[in-house]
Amino acid sequence: MSDLLEQYIINHSDEEGELLKKLTRDVHVNLLRPRMISGHLQGRILKMLCRMIKPKQVLELGTFAGYSALCFAEALEEGSVVHTVDNDDELEEFVAKYLNLSEHGDKVIQHIGNALDLIPQFEDEQFDLVFIDADKRLYSEFYDLVFPKVKSGGYILVDNTLWDGKVVAEPQPKDAQTIGILNFNDMIVEDTRVEKVILPLRDGMTMIYKK
Repeated sequence: MSDLLEQYIINHSDEEGELLKKLTRDVHVNLLRPRMISGHLQGRILKMLCRMIKPKQVLELGTFAGYSALCFAEALEEGSVVHTVDNDDELEEFVAKYLNLSEHGDKVIQHIGNALDLIPQFEDEQFDLVFIDADKRLYSEFYDLVFPKVKSGGYILVDNTLWDGKVVAEPQPKDAQTIGILNFNDMIVEDTRVEKVILPLRDGMTMIYKK
């Protein structure tokens, strides 16, 4: 998609709101790898999907700056929550600041630590929606861990599954992130427990429905 066409889409979609605009500016000025932020278009899509699914419990793996968590929170009904997990404790205060500024921030619960360690601790939780946007090398492991915790009829959304188009080229032997995504994509297409489709949105997002 060209930048011009993407801007046209954004101009004809809902605005992201002043707080998310401020968050985006703050990320680009103060954080490394600002392209990791979900951004306006993907954020509105995540919100709309959340509106449609109406989850009571959302699990997000990969908080980064908190943009996508706040987009989910906008769409949640009262009493519903987003559990968002990230390994980078240096971003904890940055995210907390924006959660405190948001009228929806009380619907988001931050967890700091390794997702592979934290996911099993959600022993009694069942999620209607899971969003995976963390370490690409571990996508398959994340999926295996969260799958039993997703309700039948629930959804798993997985970001970056086209990975700058690298999925259609021969990966470099040491490119662990691309290999991780390729392995994940191949695993999902063979998983008969789910229905799945890759959306060509930004860097690719796979929608997975648990039967």
